[in-house]
Amino acid sequence: MTQYHPTQLIPTAPLVHFRILFGLMMALSVLRFYHYGWIESLYIEPVYFFGYFDWLVPPGATGIYLLFATVFLSALGIMFGLFYRWSACLFFLSFTYIELLDKTNYLNHYYFVSLIGFILIFLPAHRDFSLDAIRLPSLKTIEIPRWTIDLLKFQLALVYIFAGIAKLNPDWLFRAMPLKLWLPAQVQVPIIGPLLSYEITPFIFSWGGAFYDLFIVFFLLYRPTRSLAYLAVVGFHVVTAMLFQIGIFPYVMIISTLIFFSPETHENILHKIKEWTGFVSANHSLNNNWWSWKKLKPYLIFFIIIQLVIPFRFLAYPGHLFWTEQGYRFSWRVMLMEKAGYTTFTVADELGNKTEWVNNTDYLTTQQEKMMSTQPDMILQFAHHLAKVYKKKGYQNPVVRCQSRVTLNGTLSQPLVDPTVNLATIQSDWKHKSWLLPFDPDFGENSKKLFKTKQTTDEK
Repeated sequence: MTQYHPTQLIPTAPLVHFRILFGLMMALSVLRFYHYGWIESLYIEPVYFFGYFDWLVPPGATGIYLLFATVFLSALGIMFGLFYRWSACLFFLSFTYIELLDKTNYLNHYYFVSLIGFILIFLPAHRDFSLDAIRLPSLKTIEIPRWTIDLLKFQLALVYIFAGIAKLNPDWLFRAMPLKLWLPAQVQVPIIGPLLSYEITPFIFSWGGAFYDLFIVFFLLYRPTRSLAYLAVVGFHVVTAMLFQIGIFPYVMIISTLIFFSPETHENILHKIKEWTGFVSANHSLNNNWWSWKKLKPYLIFFIIIQLVIPFRFLAYPGHLFWTEQGYRFSWRVMLMEKAGYTTFTVADELGNKTEWVNNTDYLTTQQEKMMSTQPDMILQFAHHLAKVYKKKGYQNPVVRCQSRVTLNGTLSQPLVDPTVNLATIQSDWKHKSWLLPFDPDFGENSKKLFKTKQTTDEK
């Protein structure tokens, strides 16, 4: 077996293709946001934002449009390899800033894009077939260290494998939830639509999805199965895009997964493109690859460890993960639950002289209220905001209480938050949320038994 060497030199072509396609996809995603009016509806119209940090505030309408313009232009900079390092830095900072403005808009693929943007800062993706290489011919290289490609493969593998591990839960495997709720609603989809009404279909999709996520990376890494595996990637993500409204994620994964093809395959394609465009390649390799590897190695190892640990942080918390959502975000749990709820708040002064029911729509958009009603940390965040608002109205030490009912993967709705707790006094931290009521998977059956027992007692 050949020993693996991270500094082994390989053609630049895989990294060049990744740079071009990723930059193009990100630029198109900004145009898509603008076209559908999502910049305004998600980042300008709301009067309150569920930011990840208190100090992170929206910069106003002009600032928001400037941020999206920065994402767009820096994505083009990545695509064309123009002022590449600056473009990658600006893309990562502006995109991540937007992502962190409101938890309402969290999606796994936004997190993935931020990570890729961060990684690209440190990769020599502009050393060939780029405007930088034309501006500064000394940048041109025909070979780069293997680790620069393998780091991208690792990040992609992480997404797939952790998504597969997350599917190894009873709801997904033995109840086919939430696909059993979602698929019958898609019977109008061409070709496969009629098949979605069969009772066994959600189970086929659930088990097939788990198998795909767990093993597709290994089939992509193995040369004899790589082409068929990539066809499976395309088929899987095309079907996903047809059935579910999850934005650009399927297409990002389709183009990103091309990185698993051999450097020679990419090189042959790039050579033909260069012949067509007249681009002249360099005749030397990246001469500081060993120095760069030695310098970056400790930071890369730290980055990899963090990426491996974060998805397992939920193990530090008691309770049902999907119910408490403690450790749920940033862990590649893709489309695993259908959760809906209704949440109301009351605010009283400390002496109980006055109490007011809160109209959530006075502060939140429809989408914000929908997401907040099922996510405990957002409920607490909004309660703290209400306490500040009512303190300005003259309430002495406002007491904020919450009434909430939530349904998870088809169960009957049940209380999520202890209605007796004053949420204004609860500190927002990483500790277990003891003010949440436990999830009862048999809530419906237990309620029926309790009702029958009470009915029998009343009759007596």
